[in-house]
Amino acid sequence: MMNPITTEKKLLRVEDAAKLLGIGRTRTFEQIRLGRLRSVKLGTTRLVPAEALDEFVALLISESAEGAAA
Repeated sequence: MMNPITTEKKLLRVEDAAKLLGIGRTRTFEQIRLGRLRSVKLGTTRLVPAEALDEFVALLISESAEGAAA
């Protein structure tokens, strides 16, 4: 089982989530728009729940495994 990404914050700004995931801000917003990375809005600010990072990484691993099996 993989270790969850650790952070003290429960909600992360998209820029901070992108840094933790090792991807760019634009790609992070694209994944949110596609529904692959969960997010919430608080006022006008888009935030990513910390546990959504682990879910997204698990999705990527799953997709990678499916692609390798094909």
